[in-house]
Amino acid sequence: MMTVQGKKYMSDFEAKKAILDIGRRMYDKGFVASNDGNISCKVGPNTIWTTPTGVSKGFMTQDMLVKMDLNGKVLMGRWKPSSEVKMHLRVYKENPDVQAVTHAHPLVATSFAIAGISLDAAVLTEAVLGLGSIPVAKYATPGTDEVPDSIAPFVNTHNGVLLANHGALTWGKDIYQAFYRLESIEYYATILMYTGNIIGRQNLLSCDQVNKLLDIRHKLGITAGGIPPCAIEETNMRDVVSAADARPAETAAPVLKGVTSIVRPGENLAPTGCGCTGVTRQVLPAEEVKPVQAEALGKAKEEIIAEVVRRVTEQLN
Repeated sequence: MMTVQGKKYMSDFEAKKAILDIGRRMYDKGFVASNDGNISCKVGPNTIWTTPTGVSKGFMTQDMLVKMDLNGKVLMGRWKPSSEVKMHLRVYKENPDVQAVTHAHPLVATSFAIAGISLDAAVLTEAVLGLGSIPVAKYATPGTDEVPDSIAPFVNTHNGVLLANHGALTWGKDIYQAFYRLESIEYYATILMYTGNIIGRQNLLSCDQVNKLLDIRHKLGITAGGIPPCAIEETNMRDVVSAADARPAETAAPVLKGVTSIVRPGENLAPTGCGCTGVTRQVLPAEEVKPVQAEALGKAKEEIIAEVVRRVTEQLN
C-alpha cells in the first residue's frame, strides 16, 4: 500500500495481482462467460489498472492489464482496455471515495436485470446490512456513453446496480469489497428467486427490524444502500415446528405452477391425472385403502396357490 494526499492506495503490483485474483474467482463462479466482464482498481487519485478487451477473466496475465488515467488515456500496457471501462471511469468521477469497480453477468442477477426487477425486498438481514437495495438502471448500449449516464444517479446512494438487459455493476472502498458486493448481489437475487418464484412465499422483515439493521449498517460505516420496503407487523417472531404453523389455519397453501403438491401420509387426495396418458387415477380415502388392499392380497394368494397346484399336477402326470 502507498499513501497519496493522505489516502491509501494499492501499489501497481498489488492492484495487478488482485485484479487477476478477482478475475479467476469471477470466472470460476460462473459470473462471466467467454470474455465477459471487467475489473478496475485505483492506484492513485487519477490512475487505475483495468482489464483488457477480448480476454477471459479466468486466463489473464499481468502483462495484459492496462494502466489509465481517469480521462481514459492509456499510460501503460500493450493491450486495449475494454470499451466498458467508461462506466468505471464515471463511477470514480462521481464518487472519489470509490477505489475499485467490478462488472459481470451473474446468471440470477442478470435474469432480474432482464426482467426489469430491482433487488428490493427486506427478506435477508445480510442484504439489508451490507448491500441494501439494488436498482435497475435503464437500458444503455454497451460501450457507449449511454451506460455511464445511466448509472451516474446511483453511484453515491447505492452500492451496486443492475444494468437493464445486461448484467451487474458494483463498487467499493477496495477491490475485494467491490467483488464481495457482486457476490452478494447474486446471492440476494437467488434468495429472492427461490422465495418469490419457487417456494412462493416471503416473510418480510418488519419496519422496526429493518430500522435496527440500518442503525447497525450506519455504525459499520456503510452510508449507501437505500431502505428496502418492509412489513408493518412482524411475521417471524415465533418458532415454526410444522409448515402448517407458518400460516393461519384458514390460509391455503400457495399453488405453484409445475410443482407437485406435497401432502402428509394418510391425507385424502382429490382425483388427479397422471399427466402422461390423460387417464384419471382415482385416489381412495384412507379408510377405504385397507379393504381394497386385503381383497387384492386375497386374490393374489388364490392365484399363486392355483398356479402351484397346476405345475405339481403336470409333473406327476
